[in-house]
Amino acid sequence: MTKELSHVVQNIKPSGIRKFFDIVSEIKDAISLGVGEPDFDTPWHIRDEGIYALEKGKTFYTSNSGLIELREEICKYQKRHHGICYNPLTEVIVTVGGSEAIDIGLRAMVNQGDEVIIPQPCYVSYEPCALLAGAKPVIIDLKQENEFRLTPEELENSITDKTKVLILAYPNNPTGAIMEREDLEKIAQIVKKHDIYVISDEIYSALTYKGKHVSIASLDGMQERTVLINGFSKSYAMTGWRLGYACGPEEIIKQMTKIHQFAIMCAPTTSQYAAVEALKHGDDDVKAMSGAYNQRRRFLLNAFKEMNLECFEPYGAFYVFPCIKEFGMTSVEFATRFLEEEKVAAVPGDAFGASGEGFLRISYAYSLDNLKIAMERLKNFINRLRSQ
Repeated sequence: MTKELSHVVQNIKPSGIRKFFDIVSEIKDAISLGVGEPDFDTPWHIRDEGIYALEKGKTFYTSNSGLIELREEICKYQKRHHGICYNPLTEVIVTVGGSEAIDIGLRAMVNQGDEVIIPQPCYVSYEPCALLAGAKPVIIDLKQENEFRLTPEELENSITDKTKVLILAYPNNPTGAIMEREDLEKIAQIVKKHDIYVISDEIYSALTYKGKHVSIASLDGMQERTVLINGFSKSYAMTGWRLGYACGPEEIIKQMTKIHQFAIMCAPTTSQYAAVEALKHGDDDVKAMSGAYNQRRRFLLNAFKEMNLECFEPYGAFYVFPCIKEFGMTSVEFATRFLEEEKVAAVPGDAFGASGEGFLRISYAYSLDNLKIAMERLKNFINRLRSQ
């Protein structure tokens, strides 16, 4: 064949996370603190519902938008936890993980050449999905001194007459940063002033350790311009079930459903039945897992303090983002040497954008025993670096 492949796809860099962990898999007895996946099993009552659906032969396609029972429970969940009212018939779509919702949301909302504002460090798929949708990513480099929160000034300075969408992802992967109500209210004023849309990725909303998570969609005048994305992977330990959802204005959800219809058909049926059970009876499971994560979070912050390793206090998700600039190495160099010399894997900060350079993402979605071993090895590693 002599025909060229897509230039857009060829120019997209592979995930920095996966590239690094291809190396990890080859090292025997390495402790991994890199993958953002809960170490808990999916709670039994949720698994039982999936098993029951299989036993009863509930293995057929659902509607493109997802089981109506599931969409109804999603609406009840959003009302119960965030005070937002959605119509399950027209304002909700069930997707194959939150990642699909991000992809089809952008494709439904942007035209060629529109600008999408992406605060970084952030989840690795936002920029590629914007490019694949034909948009121009506009990057805001978030700052540690602001606890990696998006400031009104940073947003205002990034908006042009071509701006269409702001991607807002809090609690944040990789930093663990959160945005509180007063932060979001200032952002909402600017969004409304410039008449732009928001994609609010709230996949970690149930894992917040300072007050209660506030969705920007719950603020005055924001529901009609926000696509809220969430799912089951993180809060219910259901990563392999591949199930997410989006809630938003009817016209946007209608266009997202059209893309989903042709590309996917519907999300996995068994997973959808299990998710109904998760939303109905899973609040206590989420509370228990969140409590365990918070214990691990406090342990890591205390360990960093004892090492004199700089790290702002994150209040969401299950990541910490310590600063390693004092050692005079790039994030990749630090992470590679840490892996080779101590057999502990963490993700270089620059995998999440240029502003992540000089940081390391460590996930605490791992047992406390493994975290203790890993922190002892990190202590040995940085003591050697400081003595050189």
